Amino acid sequence: MVILDTIAPVFLVVGLGAGLQQFKIVPTNFLKEANQLTYNVGMPALFFVQLAVGLPTVAGVKPLLAVMLIATGLTAAAAYGVTRLTGLRGGVEGTYVQGAFRGNLAFVGLPIIFALPDLPLAGGIALHQAAVIVVAPMMLLYNVLSVVVLLAGQHRLGWAMIRPMLKQLALTPPLVAIVAGMLFSGAGWTLPTFSFKSLTALGEMALPLGLLGVGGALMTCNLAAGWRRPLGSALLRTAFAPLAGWVLGTWWGLDPLGLKLVMIFLATPTAIVSYTVALALKGDDRLASAIIGISVLTSLITLSLIVAL
Repeated sequence: MVILDTIAPVFLVVGLGAGLQQFKIVPTNFLKEANQLTYNVGMPALFFVQLAVGLPTVAGVKPLLAVMLIATGLTAAAAYGVTRLTGLRGGVEGTYVQGAFRGNLAFVGLPIIFALPDLPLAGGIALHQAAVIVVAPMMLLYNVLSVVVLLAGQHRLGWAMIRPMLKQLALTPPLVAIVAGMLFSGAGWTLPTFSFKSLTALGEMALPLGLLGVGGALMTCNLAAGWRRPLGSALLRTAFAPLAGWVLGTWWGLDPLGLKLVMIFLATPTAIVSYTVALALKGDDRLASAIIGISVLTSLITLSLIVAL
C-alpha cells in the first residue's frame, strides 16, 4: 500500500504524459512548452517560497546534504572509471558521466517525498521543507559539475571553461530563485500574505506539470539505437548512487526518515535537462536521451524498494 500510495501516483502521471504525447491528445510541443513553464516559473516559485521562510533551519539538513554530496562524487568517479575501462572519450564520456550523477530531484524526487507524511526529522525540521532545502545546493552542484565534465572531455581544464559555466548558471531560473530565496530569508524579510499565496499556487503546479513533461519527453528518447551503454550509466544513477547513499547514511547515523529522503533523491532517474545541457555543450545528445529513458525504467524498481523499506 505504501508503494501504491507514494510511487504509483508519480509514475502514473509520467505515464499519462507519455500517453498524451504518443497519441497526440495534446499538440506536439505542448508538454515541451509546459515543461519550460514549470522550469522557468513553477519550480522557481516553489524553491523561493520554501527557502524564503526556511533558511534558518538549513543547519538541520547538513548531514543529509553531506551524504548526498559524497554519494554524488562517488557516482561520478565510478562513471569515470567505466569510461576509462571502455575507452569512451570526448563528448561521449562527459555525457555518460553526467547521466550517472545528475538526478531528477525536482520533477521526480520532490513529488515522491511530498507524497510521504510531512513528519519531522531528527533535527526537528519537517520532511518536505528539508527536501527543498537539500535540492537547492544539489542543483548548484549538478549545474557546475555537468558543465565541467562535458567541457573537460573536449577542452583542457582552464580559464576558458569559466565563461560558459557562469553563463549556464546565470541562465538557470530555479538556481536564481534558490539564491534569491536564501538572500531574502537571510535579510530577515517576510513575504506579504498575498505574495506567499501566489507563489505557493505557482509552486503547486510545478510538480504535476513537471511529471507530465517527463512523460512527454520519454516519447522522444532514442532507446533503440544501442542500449548497453546508456543502461550502464542509468544503473550507476539509480542503483549505485542510492546504495552508496545507504552505506554512507548508515555510517553517518542518519535517522530512518532522513536516510529514506537521501536514498529517494539518489535513486531518481537522470534529469531531463541533462539532454539540453549535452546538446548545448556538444555532448552526445542521442546517448543523453537514451540514458534518461532507461533510467526512468530502472528507477521505478529502486524507488519502489526504497519506499517499501
